Amino acid sequence: MRKVTGTIYLKRGREASVKRFHPWVFSGAIERTEGTPEDGDWMEVKDAQKKTLGFGHYQKGTITVRLFSFSEQAPDEKIYSDKILSAFNQRVFTKVISDHTNSYRLVHGEGDGLPGLIIDVYNGIAVIQAHTIGIHLDRYSIVDAIKGSLFKSIHSIYYKSQSTLPVKTENEYLLGMGAVPHIITEHENKFLVDWEEGQKTGFFLDQRENRKLLGHMAKGASVLNTFCYTGGFSVYALNAGARLVHSVDASEKAVELTRKNIELNGFDAKEHTCFGSDTFDFLKDKKDEYDLIILDPPAFAKHKDARHQAMKGYQRLNAEAMRAIKSNGIIFTFSCSQVVDKQLFYDTVVSSAIQAGREIKVLQHLGQPADHPVSIYHPEGEYLKGLVLYVA
Repeated sequence: MRKVTGTIYLKRGREASVKRFHPWVFSGAIERTEGTPEDGDWMEVKDAQKKTLGFGHYQKGTITVRLFSFSEQAPDEKIYSDKILSAFNQRVFTKVISDHTNSYRLVHGEGDGLPGLIIDVYNGIAVIQAHTIGIHLDRYSIVDAIKGSLFKSIHSIYYKSQSTLPVKTENEYLLGMGAVPHIITEHENKFLVDWEEGQKTGFFLDQRENRKLLGHMAKGASVLNTFCYTGGFSVYALNAGARLVHSVDASEKAVELTRKNIELNGFDAKEHTCFGSDTFDFLKDKKDEYDLIILDPPAFAKHKDARHQAMKGYQRLNAEAMRAIKSNGIIFTFSCSQVVDKQLFYDTVVSSAIQAGREIKVLQHLGQPADHPVSIYHPEGEYLKGLVLYVA
């Protein structure tokens, strides 16, 4: 555990959010800084009356401190092991980990009290992703904490932060080695995961329960899975007894990965076809071919200044699918853009329905699974939004 190197004093009246356990200290709330902190340093945060509010990582920017502790006592070397063990126990208590599922998110940043840290576990392989310099500097302490908390189940740890940090770093194994691709199981469905070359940490674990729900609705249906990436929804649909499944992605690499996952689960081209195509182009000439359509695009907006254009994209995408789907069809539609809140996404889908001119009902609101928890004090952690729509 590195030492606390300085103190940040908040402006009078700007301590309220921290006292409500919100983990972010914004630059505009800071009155003065004692010491000369560098990015990644541990800092003490005090209010205007010099009362200690907590401790966290410093990084110059709009969010200047990310708090790990709301205690008057400085955290000790056990902070990572205690929090990671607590996170693991929550996954056990909520039945995320089971005989049928051996891959899960172990740490979900602020949701688990560890801002800037993501840890995904893929059947014995832990993949660490740092989103702050403080986490990067503490990575070996985090490795020790994983080994101490999950020593029986983790044999390799891969550090993958090259694309998520503002400093130069290398992706590397910090423990053991892993042969990629690696087979995982999720509700008895099998998938190949490549954490070295794949997107994010290698697989999108956040859609696990939504994929399971789709499986319940897919038996006997013709299914279109757009933006398919690894083919997760496609595999669930086929294993549930879908009559036909088509998977679409503009990336040939994604299409090839989907094909491999389909074959891994024992299916062939008679039951499934992949298309390397832009989803918007693919939907243009489709009418009454599918009973069930999945719309799970990448984040159309990663920043607020891109939000307006992103909403146009969501509107057009949903309208195209609503026009294309059969009567009595079902659409699973999602947004993973953190800057698009639930209400904005819902309103955009309503606009799509008006544009498409179809009678549409909302059957369910969808979100993140239990291994992607959202702290009640940090609602910004809720990024995945979804709707199940019935199109008459």
